Amino acid sequence: MPKPKKTTRKRTTLGKDRRRKHKHWQVTVFYKDGERFARVYTDREKASKFAERQRKSPVVKTARVLQVS
Repeated sequence: MPKPKKTTRKRTTLGKDRRRKHKHWQVTVFYKDGERFARVYTDREKASKFAERQRKSPVVKTARVLQVS
């Protein structure tokens, strides 16, 4: 019985771009009323701290940090 083929993930160009001097992190805050707010940081730690602060609010549903470049 032949082994099933493994599908390899396509590598994104995000990690390959050597021109970037710093990375950008986007914090997206989702509110319970359906509104959305986003802010971009160049420091991951600051982005994470902002997201944690927002999560403490009772009107915030979720807050996530995403690398955008």
